[in-house]
Amino acid sequence: MKIKCPKCKDVADLSPDFAFVKCDHCNLDISYGEYVKYVAHSDITYSDILGDYTVSTEGHTAGTLDEWD
Repeated sequence: MKIKCPKCKDVADLSPDFAFVKCDHCNLDISYGEYVKYVAHSDITYSDILGDYTVSTEGHTAGTLDEWD
């Protein structure tokens, strides 16, 4: 699947099993989880998606971007 590279904004490839993201233009090669964190940290619009990547959200809020570093 083609997605926007968070580093260079060119076209990147998302593997069919959502395991990794690769961009031939800037040589980005990261896991999909790292991609999500990268996007969330670089664009405040998407910061709320970080809550989807916690172990358990029961009784907790998603937190702030600073807590994900």
